[in-house]
Amino acid sequence: MVRALFVGGVVDNTEMDLDGPQPPKHYPENTGGGAPRYSLRQLGVRDGGEVAYAVYGAPEVDDGFVRRVADERDYARRFDASPKTVH
Repeated sequence: MVRALFVGGVVDNTEMDLDGPQPPKHYPENTGGGAPRYSLRQLGVRDGGEVAYAVYGAPEVDDGFVRRVADERDYARRFDASPKTVH
């Protein structure tokens, strides 16, 4: 299970659990209406390669903002994982 963490938009600072070992590239995966979706910006990876957390950014925020907020919220320490930027 991977913990999803959200930065920006209406669900800022919300968390939820995702099933599976790899998080989807966008959340929600299929909106059906072409609405903006949160995109995967950062993964927290543990020493064994396990993904501990996934940081999703709102469409209106840039990668630098997401990184700064993730650092301020100290996700890497909290989940004992190393942050990896997703492109």
